[in-house]
Amino acid sequence: MEKFKFDTVILGGGPAGFSAGIYAARGAVSTAIVDISMLGGQPSNYLELENYPAMKRIGGYDLMEKFEEHADMFGVQKFPMQEIESVDLLSNPKVIKTKEAEFEAKTVIIATGASPMKLGVKGEQEFVGRGVSYCAVCDGSFYQDKVVAVVGGGNSAVEEAMYLTKFASKVYLIHRRNELRADKIIQQRAFNNEKMEFVWDSVVEEINGTDTVENVVLKNVKTGEFSNLKIDGIFPYIGMNPNVENINGQIEQDSRGFIITDETMKTSVDGVYAIGDVRNTPLRQVITAASDGAIGAVYAVKYIETLKEVTV
Repeated sequence: MEKFKFDTVILGGGPAGFSAGIYAARGAVSTAIVDISMLGGQPSNYLELENYPAMKRIGGYDLMEKFEEHADMFGVQKFPMQEIESVDLLSNPKVIKTKEAEFEAKTVIIATGASPMKLGVKGEQEFVGRGVSYCAVCDGSFYQDKVVAVVGGGNSAVEEAMYLTKFASKVYLIHRRNELRADKIIQQRAFNNEKMEFVWDSVVEEINGTDTVENVVLKNVKTGEFSNLKIDGIFPYIGMNPNVENINGQIEQDSRGFIITDETMKTSVDGVYAIGDVRNTPLRQVITAASDGAIGAVYAVKYIETLKEVTV
């Protein structure tokens, strides 16, 4: 097993992680990004973004490619596809063990992001990959001229539903309330889309089918009535859960597991910072993740400097 020592190890290679890598490396500390998958994070799956300043409109993968190139310019070392076995944040130095390597670090910046929440209904797990999907960009083309449903009312749900109209003959948007939470400009585009139909005040109770999804059972939350909706696929976009499996119990987290930080991105453990979607934050966007990364890395560098002062 290879062993590495760095001043800071960043867990996660999305926009928060790459931003932190750029700022840390510019602070003249040895920096590594470790990720359990390919680098780029969730934005790599976005068809396009139009709210990242100066880019106007850009593909998610293209934007993250630019992030990575920027980090490469400053010599940030990258370790993708690392299956993490354990993370010890309480030791000094901190220790991250993967199947392939062991990393020691003076500071750790957690940028592991969040994953889509599950509906938690009968049939959901059974039909994953056979009509249940959490990525419209990944799987949308499989639903050419078919009928699909998206569950949710926020920006992600509405944007992904509109993306699916490129392929599907009809897209139902199922929302538990009678109005959307998405930005007004996004809502208006959806309302103007002839392929979209809105199912208000409803939740999914069950997903049914034989080999693939064939219908869902809906419950109207106001009347209590049940109904069947015939569809070929369903895409839940109801929120996110933090990716903290290897971190739980070592630092302060909220009731949902998101990591609690102060304004410098410092966690309850000295030398450990959390940035991006994994932390308790009021807004989860590429720009706020990148901002978190800048702040967290700057203060990680400051912390490393205090350690040098102690040893002098």
